[in-house]
Amino acid sequence: MSLLHFDIVTIFPGFFAGPLDFGMVKQAQKKGRITVSIHDLRAFATDRHKSVDDRPFGGGEGMVLKPEPLFRAVEHIYAARPGSNRRVILLSPQGRKLGQSVALELSRCLQLTLICGRYEGVDERVAEYLATDEVSIGDYILTGGELAACVILDAVTRLIPGVLHNESSAQKDSFGPALGSRSTHLETPLLDCPHYTRPEVFREMRVPEVLLSGDHSRIQTWRNRKALEKTLKNRPDLLKYQSLSESERALLEVESEF
Repeated sequence: MSLLHFDIVTIFPGFFAGPLDFGMVKQAQKKGRITVSIHDLRAFATDRHKSVDDRPFGGGEGMVLKPEPLFRAVEHIYAARPGSNRRVILLSPQGRKLGQSVALELSRCLQLTLICGRYEGVDERVAEYLATDEVSIGDYILTGGELAACVILDAVTRLIPGVLHNESSAQKDSFGPALGSRSTHLETPLLDCPHYTRPEVFREMRVPEVLLSGDHSRIQTWRNRKALEKTLKNRPDLLKYQSLSESERALLEVESEF
């Protein structure tokens, strides 16, 4: 199995001490499925003040990350680890939105360099001539790309073969092909079905009887229906009723027997 190298370029290298030391990401490193290297952008500045930002041409508020340190950082990373099938990802609100299909696409790479934006933004020459991808994790603004880098690291790592103990569970997550009858890829945007565990009754709230029946066919039908219902209720933008198959529409229209 292949190994995916993550290189993260940031002005706050200490930020990643916590996220890298817990859970699935830590286990993926121990298993040798990923490596993560953190690069301090200021180490690639050449002036005595280690400046990495400057005022924007044309005026305006805030500061902009300079191109020189970023180009040097990526060139240093590539020189130290030559190879192919690699991407340079600029994390910014102007990028294409991260989704499960994008995470799956990135999980097939051998090297991902994540550039954490800061301040008012990054010199556009970085987006045009250095980055191969510009990615946003959502339609909102963060103070920097460090949190976004952690999101991408987690979303991509769990899709790498050999990382999860039960790899099939990734295919049953939200935004995956939740219906057993669907012959689709991860681009199919379905939310996950509801899940329950012990106790069977909590404060007079009962686990649905069908889940206790032992009838796996009825349980799968119930889960399929609930996944569709939750998607249509919470994220109707992801799943248009007109695009549903005949069997999926039937699931939603039939009187519930559960």
